Amino acid sequence: MTDAGLRHGRASLGLSFGVQGVAFALLVTRIPAIQDQYGISDGLLPVFLAAVPILAGAGSVATEKVVARVRPGVVLRWSQPLVLLALLGVGAGREVWHVAVALGVFGLAVGALDASMNMLGVSLNRAYGRSIMLGFHAAYSLGGIAGASLAWAGARWDLSLLASYLPVVVVLLPAALVGSRWYTEGEGPKERERGPAGAGGAVSFRLLLPLCLVMSFAYIGDSTVSNWSAKYLQDVLGSSEQLATVPYNVYMVTTLLGRAVGDLGVRRFGAVAVVRGGSLLAAGGFAVVAVAPGAWVGMLGFTMLGFGLCVIVPQTFAAAGRMFPGNSDAAVARLNIFNYVGFLVGSPLVGALGDAWSYRGAMLVPMVLVLATLVYARAFGPEPARYGGGHERPHTADVG
Repeated sequence: MTDAGLRHGRASLGLSFGVQGVAFALLVTRIPAIQDQYGISDGLLPVFLAAVPILAGAGSVATEKVVARVRPGVVLRWSQPLVLLALLGVGAGREVWHVAVALGVFGLAVGALDASMNMLGVSLNRAYGRSIMLGFHAAYSLGGIAGASLAWAGARWDLSLLASYLPVVVVLLPAALVGSRWYTEGEGPKERERGPAGAGGAVSFRLLLPLCLVMSFAYIGDSTVSNWSAKYLQDVLGSSEQLATVPYNVYMVTTLLGRAVGDLGVRRFGAVAVVRGGSLLAAGGFAVVAVAPGAWVGMLGFTMLGFGLCVIVPQTFAAAGRMFPGNSDAAVARLNIFNYVGFLVGSPLVGALGDAWSYRGAMLVPMVLVLATLVYARAFGPEPARYGGGHERPHTADVG
């Protein structure tokens, strides 16, 4: 693979991450409008919301089987347009069964999309011989900020879902299809077979389990911020309704900033140190939120959370690739399932604890779970071997 090919592959994959960030943000930030358009009751809404990550998990499992026959780039090339068209279907329907079908397709396609994107990211990360994985997830965060801003504009001007979604899909769908021409893997099948014998065979769930737990813990923390930050600031810390919308935006911005510079930290200090630092910072953020006397201190805690949590997920995918260099696609697909496990567990867990106990106390649970990442930090690889034994490229070959 030439340096130019790697650069093109990196840029096209970054575009894919960004497009996915826009699409997902447009869906989740307009859930109230979706509920109103289809007349979905409060009792039925959780069923629809839970179905998406469950089906996404199924899509990730299926992707593991598919990439045994075709390259991850092929899966990504077709799943991303399907996600965008499913989003458009959510906006265009009128009956409940319409949105049920559209969300079902969205869930299955987004599982395949997330898995295949990260498979390519892990492969390119190894080919570069230095950390670039956080940069891809920074593109996702940037897309999420853009999508949330577009959703805010649609709500502000009282646009229908179709009017909000159609222009975005019209622009992003051709861009994604054109960009898909340059998807590339950092290594071919023969190069994959050169990994250590133990790492190149079947994926051992026992070895992968620490990373699976870390992934779940990170997404429990992320879903806590996504689903409860506004309510917490307004109901517990006594902020205004307008101020209560700020923490999630601050969280997204700090996630973007942390990921934008995080690769430099991994190159300088190693993945283990960065994950440990991020875990401590995130746990500190939850502690600050739990004891905050007022809204502004609470926002400081959510800011710490953004900088802390943002490094964990990308490095978890990268660690899976290093752990199983000969079968990284399968490892990433299985690890990706625990993204959705954390998303499913986090919000109900905090809500149940908040109702039964207190929301301040509920914030201590994700704090403890994030701290547990420290126990598994060594799974991110020995610090001298940050990119996998036998897979580092000479620094003179670094590109981009």
